[in-house]
Amino acid sequence: MKIGIELGSSNAGQPVRLDLEELLSTRLLVQGNSGSGKSHLLRRLLEQSAGHVQQAIIDPEGDFVGLAERYGHVVIDAERTAGEIGRIAARIRKHRASVVFNLEGLDADAQMRSAAALLNGLFDADREYWFPMLVIVDEAQLFAPSGAGEISDEARRVSLSAMTNLMCRGRKRGLAGVIATQRLAKLAKNVAAEASNFLMGRTFLDIDMARAADLLGMEKRQAESFRDLNTGSFVALGPALSRRPLPVKIGDVTTASRNGRPSLLPPPELGTAEIQDLIFDDLGGEPLPAPPPRPRPRALDEVLETLEDAPEMAAAPVDPEVAAAFEAEREALIEEIVRQFVSDGDAPFRSAASLYPDFLVHCRVRRVGSKVPDLSDFTRRLAIARAGLDARSEDEGWQRAVEQAAGLPDEMQGVFLLLARAGMEGAPSPADEALARAYGSRSPSRGRWLLTYMEERGHLVCEADFRGRRVVRFPALGWKTAPGDPKALTA
Repeated sequence: MKIGIELGSSNAGQPVRLDLEELLSTRLLVQGNSGSGKSHLLRRLLEQSAGHVQQAIIDPEGDFVGLAERYGHVVIDAERTAGEIGRIAARIRKHRASVVFNLEGLDADAQMRSAAALLNGLFDADREYWFPMLVIVDEAQLFAPSGAGEISDEARRVSLSAMTNLMCRGRKRGLAGVIATQRLAKLAKNVAAEASNFLMGRTFLDIDMARAADLLGMEKRQAESFRDLNTGSFVALGPALSRRPLPVKIGDVTTASRNGRPSLLPPPELGTAEIQDLIFDDLGGEPLPAPPPRPRPRALDEVLETLEDAPEMAAAPVDPEVAAAFEAEREALIEEIVRQFVSDGDAPFRSAASLYPDFLVHCRVRRVGSKVPDLSDFTRRLAIARAGLDARSEDEGWQRAVEQAAGLPDEMQGVFLLLARAGMEGAPSPADEALARAYGSRSPSRGRWLLTYMEERGHLVCEADFRGRRVVRFPALGWKTAPGDPKALTA
């Protein structure tokens, strides 16, 4: 069944229709300078086809997020790792969800990498999910530039490769590329050349007019006609549109861009003195709130040599309730001593084995009794305390994390639990320096090595987002940290 959506009307007032089924096989290129109506055209296309075909919009400026409320598109924030975006793309194809991939807020390099991750994820979906989909890429010259610019070579390579796959090989996978660009001269030729349908809007530069005329099969002397097109007017050509160049005025839309077209707004009628007061008075403003004071590390209790031979608490028969109360008190004392070691300024750079003799002395001073944790138990308790949690925590997820940590060498358990705590709370991933401190080292490179060691053994998975921030996932626990700067300095 052929489905024709109405884009607008011709100069004669006749409706101009776009054959959706043909578009899926032949792709579309839209060109026009800023303000020519490209986004309006794309919005019209999306609105008219929303009920007929799945859609994915790569939106560098957040112009199309308004489609979500009216047409049910899912807005996806691009502030994610490449792995997450790839998994999201697979689910998009599996569940046939229409989405808006919002790249607003990312720099050009990160936008290219993020868009490439989504396109590759859509392209690499399992064959059973190759359902028809329109993939609309606004400002395509950003993702398939014709030449090198200020962005990195690696970002340009992966983005251009993904765009080429979309336009050259996407048809067999059900992906129909619809790309829009301000300037044909800035768009990679191998990407533009794969489109068989064209909608050319207003443009002024000779090189762009010449390329537009060439694509439409017009004579060079006709190229200057693109300068005279009004906003929202385009020349259409292609098997899904028209066999001959056809002027079309794009119809109305029901949703609106968040940015919109600029309009004149007169300045407020204030005198010079009033304006100066508003600009220059009280530049300091309200003082910033003082950061909460950091707790000072508590010094270790002084070890009194005269108490070395102090008698230990004698065991006496007691009933079960008294025994339970005594055991809880003993555990509380041990945990308090361990926390004192953690809070000491030099303790993070000492191994559990070197701290254990001092721990035994403190246990004797505090009269813990004869049932003192051995070195292995002390190492486990110290690791949990360095992660900032109570060893007696009854949280089931935390207990599973403690059990998983037991599969690591004793000196690494504190590092794993520090990361696990961040994952459980959704806090930013600890920096390399913090990981090194938890291990007892001053070298940030040691922290990176620990992550590699634990990742190779399947305890966690490390990923980086497009800002270079680290995200740590714990597959066995279902936890994930927030993005964190691995190079941040620890106070």
